[in-house]
Amino acid sequence: MKNRFAALLMAVLLAVYIVLVGVRAVQFVLTGVPIAVAIGVVLIILPIVGAWALVRELMFGLRTQQLVEQLEREGELPVDDLPKKASGRPLRAAADEEFPVYRDAVEADDTDWRAWFRLGLAYDASGDRRRARGALRTAIALERAQR
Repeated sequence: MKNRFAALLMAVLLAVYIVLVGVRAVQFVLTGVPIAVAIGVVLIILPIVGAWALVRELMFGLRTQQLVEQLEREGELPVDDLPKKASGRPLRAAADEEFPVYRDAVEADDTDWRAWFRLGLAYDASGDRRRARGALRTAIALERAQR
């Protein structure tokens, strides 16, 4: 729940920022001064890109949460019993020991979104966030295709 609140707070703050930058951009464009108009145009583009990124990340979070809940209902969510650091992150060595189990499951059936999702969790536990997100995005796409 704490993570959801933090994500929502960041989304609201980013939305406020996007609106404020958008207002300032329009003010620049309305001056009619060429350099100000150029700055205004760039400032209009930035909020559009920011809004796109915000929506994309919120949708990613929503879909991953839905898949976690589905795996939990099915009893297929891996048990989080790895030893932890004081920060709460899993010990890398322990996560790396379990990793081949999840990698092998994907290699055995690369069309199983559940295997991809568990692989994403394993990547995250091992500290590889980029690959974790990639595996989770693959899981989301496969689950969507199977519906």
